[in-house]
Amino acid sequence: MHLNAQNSMISKKLKWSERMALTIMSQHKESYMIDNATSPKWDYVHGLVLTSFEELNKQFPKKTYQDYIKSYADKLIKNDGSIETYKIDSYNIDMIVAGRLLFNLYDTTKETKYLTALQTLKKQIEEQPRTISGGFWHKKIYPNQMWLDGLYMGEPFYAHYTKTFENGKNFDDIAKQFELIEKNDKDPKTKLLYHAWDESKQMPWANQSTGSSPNFWSRSLGWYAMALVDVLDYFPKDHPKYNQLVNYLNGLADALIPFQDKTGLWYQVTDKGELKGNYLEGSGSAMFVYALAKGVNKGYLPKKYKKFALKGFDGITKHLIKTNEKGEITITQVCAVAGLGGNPYRDGSYEYYINEKKKDNDPKATGPFILAALELNK
Repeated sequence: MHLNAQNSMISKKLKWSERMALTIMSQHKESYMIDNATSPKWDYVHGLVLTSFEELNKQFPKKTYQDYIKSYADKLIKNDGSIETYKIDSYNIDMIVAGRLLFNLYDTTKETKYLTALQTLKKQIEEQPRTISGGFWHKKIYPNQMWLDGLYMGEPFYAHYTKTFENGKNFDDIAKQFELIEKNDKDPKTKLLYHAWDESKQMPWANQSTGSSPNFWSRSLGWYAMALVDVLDYFPKDHPKYNQLVNYLNGLADALIPFQDKTGLWYQVTDKGELKGNYLEGSGSAMFVYALAKGVNKGYLPKKYKKFALKGFDGITKHLIKTNEKGEITITQVCAVAGLGGNPYRDGSYEYYINEKKKDNDPKATGPFILAALELNK
């Protein structure tokens, strides 16, 4: 495990991806403890980080990584396939993403409980409430709203599932989710996408003519960028919507580059770097680097984007990473959480986004950092 037994140092000679994974494992002895959880819960942050461990394990196979992933699933999925702490009737699209871990577990073990859990999550997708035009609500408590975050939470799982078990019959429905966001949530000037869209225009945060929320939040754009590159893994090249998704990715990449800071990083509120209180944010920056690097590696994006990805990664390691005496690494300047509506009410204003609390090594940065490092082979 590259840990020196006497003082369990993480070597600086290792790739950044392994250094971060070993840091996570050293700070969270069991995978369910990620995000400082005190008891096992089915959650998207575990899904995100452990998805990055799956990719890491493909490049640097180690039983410790495999066990770390599997132990999370086994703590939460009972023998009958039911998922502890998961409530289907909340229709919270965030809860789908950890299901991505189950495809490989079912594939390698053939244990029925994993298949049953996969089917349960697919059932949620089938029953998920939708906007009139056919977009998934973000949660039951957020009616008629599509959030950029939700595209990452739901669509890569949905694409993997329909490819694996349904002969791809739902690819059109998946493409439609992106189409609706592109059509209704994009700013004509910057070509960036707003954090969320309320089809009913009922929410106080919604623009009365478009339904969009008022600001660009880098992490939500990062979720969307990752959703595109991950969904394309499963889309057949000859599918009528394949090129459309590739075009969306190219459009997003084009829109992001003008807002990349000279450090290589991106701001919390993407387009307002010059305003007081805005800061260079770790999770959105890591997500963009991953999406750009993977986009180039897979041939979706022109090669010129590689240099922007490299600049972004170097910006993270130079400006946001701290190393302690054990060799553990920490990403700083990460927004802990941001959303819209709810109670207490979140208005999506500039002041709202810059004042949400920050958290070091938040899993929404560590997972994408590992993925970005793997794509750039750093």
